[in-house]
Amino acid sequence: MREVQIRTIRPEDDRSLGLIIRSVLEEFGAAKPGTVYHDPEIDHLSELFDSTPGGAYRVALVDGVVAGGAGIFPTPGLPQGTCELVKMYLLPAARGSGTGRALLQVVSGLAKDLGYERMYLETMPELETAIGMYERTGFGYLDAPKGRSGHDGCSIWMEKAL
Repeated sequence: MREVQIRTIRPEDDRSLGLIIRSVLEEFGAAKPGTVYHDPEIDHLSELFDSTPGGAYRVALVDGVVAGGAGIFPTPGLPQGTCELVKMYLLPAARGSGTGRALLQVVSGLAKDLGYERMYLETMPELETAIGMYERTGFGYLDAPKGRSGHDGCSIWMEKAL
């Protein structure tokens, strides 16, 4: 049985998480302009989330090794009471094991604790496995993006009540 632990991001996680995010997007053919792949902060996530009130990031470790993570962020332009689910990526070995669902539950709980009422996300058709998990966990589709994430390479927008 594999041991899964979810904890707050630390500076020593930054390099691993940057590599994971890029490798997952490459794996699914989604390393395109207008996506998180080109965000400069993916190599400094601990600093970004430590310095952003209303934001939080959690790391999933499988057998003590960083396997991915997910965050919530007060993206500019989102309606009051709404946060964005951001930078949720898992290595292949951590998928299909409930790790993603557990990570999403943890960050959803954090969002509620921080006073958010809704969670929004942006994604791409190439990430169909993640989209299925979002659907199963209560996210519904939107017709247009919300806020100003800067990710115009994303064409799927979803949201759910917390």
